[in-house]
Amino acid sequence: MKYEISDIESKLEIREAAIDDLAAIFHLGEKIFTSQEAANLYRTWDEYAVTSLFNSEPEFMLIAEVNNKVIGFALGTLIEKNRSAWTYGHLLWLAVEPEFSRMGVASELFSKFRKTITNAGARMLMVDTQADNKKAISFFQNKGFVNPIDHIYMTLNLEGKSGTKNGKNINRHKK
Repeated sequence: MKYEISDIESKLEIREAAIDDLAAIFHLGEKIFTSQEAANLYRTWDEYAVTSLFNSEPEFMLIAEVNNKVIGFALGTLIEKNRSAWTYGHLLWLAVEPEFSRMGVASELFSKFRKTITNAGARMLMVDTQADNKKAISFFQNKGFVNPIDHIYMTLNLEGKSGTKNGKNINRHKK
């Protein structure tokens, strides 16, 4: 079924996630956070990202739903620092089904998440994304986020090339 923005406005529900939503959240995340589209997020997206948050801070797990189908989610956490007056909200994951992209779903999720985390005492909200994710950067700047800071992620393959360990050949030939 092809949806129009007018369909979404009347049928969209944003609510706190329930245990029955976890599989849908996980599978949507697998669809969105791929190694091609979001390499850093792909490496950290797994079932534990969902279940750990559900077990520790379910109040910061929101879903967007249309006709009882999960079409998006916002997952976050509250960070309280010792000996600091500041409490931070961190929006860890935000995703929307591609067929519902650019229909206001992410904005509704973000708005509800912001309200929820503010009511919990957060004085500042943080997000992060890959430096080349122009759509996400634009989205968050439109929501009032400022001062984007580049962050470099590096990887080291600990297995090395086939037949090597730490760069040394481990294939020994007998004479």
